[in-house]
Amino acid sequence: MQAELLIHADWVLPVDNADRTLTRHSLVVDQGRIVALLPRAEAETQIEASLVHDLPGQVLIPGLINAHTHAAMSLLRGIADDLPLMTWLHEHIWPAEARWVDPDFVADGTRLAVLEMLCGGVTCFNDMYFYPEVTARVCAEAGMRVLAGMIVVDFPTRYADSVDSYLERGLALYESYRGHALVRTAFAPHSIYAASREPLERVRILADELEVPVHMHLHETREEIVASLREHGERPLARLDQIGLVGPQLVAIHMTQLEEAEIERLALTGSHVVHCPESNLKLASGFCPVARLLAAGVNVALGTDGAASNNDLNLLAEMRTAALLAKGVAGSAAAVPAPQALRMATINGARALGIDDEVGSLEPGKAADIVAVDLCSPHTQPIYQVCSQLVYAASSNRITQVWIGGRQVLRDGQPLTLDPAAILGDARAWQRRISAR
Repeated sequence: MQAELLIHADWVLPVDNADRTLTRHSLVVDQGRIVALLPRAEAETQIEASLVHDLPGQVLIPGLINAHTHAAMSLLRGIADDLPLMTWLHEHIWPAEARWVDPDFVADGTRLAVLEMLCGGVTCFNDMYFYPEVTARVCAEAGMRVLAGMIVVDFPTRYADSVDSYLERGLALYESYRGHALVRTAFAPHSIYAASREPLERVRILADELEVPVHMHLHETREEIVASLREHGERPLARLDQIGLVGPQLVAIHMTQLEEAEIERLALTGSHVVHCPESNLKLASGFCPVARLLAAGVNVALGTDGAASNNDLNLLAEMRTAALLAKGVAGSAAAVPAPQALRMATINGARALGIDDEVGSLEPGKAADIVAVDLCSPHTQPIYQVCSQLVYAASSNRITQVWIGGRQVLRDGQPLTLDPAAILGDARAWQRRISAR
């Protein structure tokens, strides 16, 4: 059998339905897709490949999926730390965005974020930010997979001056990238406190017509719940439900404040939750009841949130935090075992974004989004359970190779589609400009 690429590794974690760990297996890739997953001995005799990678001591996993972030906010990393969410937003982040966010800011910030994520094994991210057409262009150029959020808020910004304008620009983005190999779109109303009922009703109609997800912050803090009850007499999820936005298209971010009836409603409607444990911890927003959501059958994915509130985009570290935090919240060491944490960072993210037929696992027919992690370092030896070692001990600096759609974008830890020196120079220039003001 002829193929373009053959990758041999000591282990493969395909993230299939059986959560298998395969030893001494090989992935066969042709025309950007996985065509076979074979024992190495069979691959060596059956496959004739144009390019062969032999990765001893390494494990292959699906590309990680960062199911919620604000990529361009990497340029605001560390600008306002150790503050509660609403103080952080109203007194620091939103004023900084009003002053600085323009297409150049978004381009440079997104390149910095994409560089960080590619080096950390992220092959797809779900973004919510201004100028999503710039984010889409940067990702297409870098070979990164993205869902660019068609943002909607009630108030005017430098990006758009009205709800009509936000929606018009979002729809233009959708049309520009319809059918693109790497770029897809989702509606991204910021939150139920930043987008009121009428815009959300319009988002629901358009999302149904276009069959795209609706990505929004929801039940992030106790204060959000209290304000909704005070002003509307209902909790935010109930208000969204009345609009018709609670369903398979909903990608609800954070969800730290949930009652049992709400968990049951999320499960019944097929809604998705994205857990951002490190951001929630840093902002003291609360604890997402991940174990209870999973037990109810809710699909839970992982996100980093933005670098301004995390302060990194390290999804491998997010897996470890999610697994450990879930055990403490549930009071059970068995909550969110390592294979489940890996699923949250891969196939669950793909399912939340509506792309699980394309990515999220290493299975024949899917796009070849593949990450290799070196487990030979002292802190990952000896190896008894590969998945546990990956989740609880591995570091992102041990990621050596990354392919997206069969195209190699990271080789031996070095990015192939981005210029790190130029990107870091641009980041330092923005730091000097922002600090001076």
